[in-house]
Amino acid sequence: MDEGAKIPDVTVTIDAADVSLANLGAPLVVYFYPKDDTAGCTAEAKDFSALAEAFESAGVTVVGISKDTPASHAKFIAKHALAVRLASDGEGVACDAFGVWVEKAMYGRKYMGIERATFLFGADGTLAKAWRKVRVPGHAEAVLAAVKAL
Repeated sequence: MDEGAKIPDVTVTIDAADVSLANLGAPLVVYFYPKDDTAGCTAEAKDFSALAEAFESAGVTVVGISKDTPASHAKFIAKHALAVRLASDGEGVACDAFGVWVEKAMYGRKYMGIERATFLFGADGTLAKAWRKVRVPGHAEAVLAAVKAL
């Protein structure tokens, strides 16, 4: 996905309802993360949640996407009092559209998984900025700064 691309018209599940990302409106922040309730993913979700009011004040919707089930998302949200919306991409359609389903390696073993990545779409629905291979510390703040610079 290159800058200038439109929000992909792919369907994900949010709160047990099928929703098209293109219909969520813009500006829009979409962040992909590997797995609910793991250390890095929890830190990232908490960071975005801590800034939820600032994103809302800027008129931006924030959605986190993983392949976890809606039930897993509900437990994750409740356990950590998260303020961001989480979407389930069980079929991997959104992961494919954004190019985040990639080969990864851990302890010498290769496997397919979600690359931690964030995409910021401007008010016109086009990709304004993409962050790939995200490092969690300070990332949510960097995304918010980019939102304010739109």
